[in-house]
Amino acid sequence: MNAFSVPASETGVPSSCSSPGPAAGPAVVGLHTLAVNQPARVVDLAAAEDGDESLLLRLMEIGFLPGELVRIVATGFPGPDPLAVRVGQATFALRRHEASRVLVETGVRT
Repeated sequence: MNAFSVPASETGVPSSCSSPGPAAGPAVVGLHTLAVNQPARVVDLAAAEDGDESLLLRLMEIGFLPGELVRIVATGFPGPDPLAVRVGQATFALRRHEASRVLVETGVRT
């Protein structure tokens, strides 16, 4: 750590969400940032800003659990919503703000 580094715990950003260094593993990003057909693995669900936990419960119930493989198979037209997301063997439509709650690691080989 150099004089300008701040541990992730002091910034309020979970260490799994910190930007990776040169020797770090795969990047952790929101599901909504993936390119179409880019494979990823679910790592965690981010808490909703408004404190409403029902969205997180719904995401867990439909299969967005740590370790599950996911990918975006299509996006809406003409706008960006909804996203067609494949998790396991099922495909779901999610709004971008819903997909942003799903934290995934990129660089996964299927």
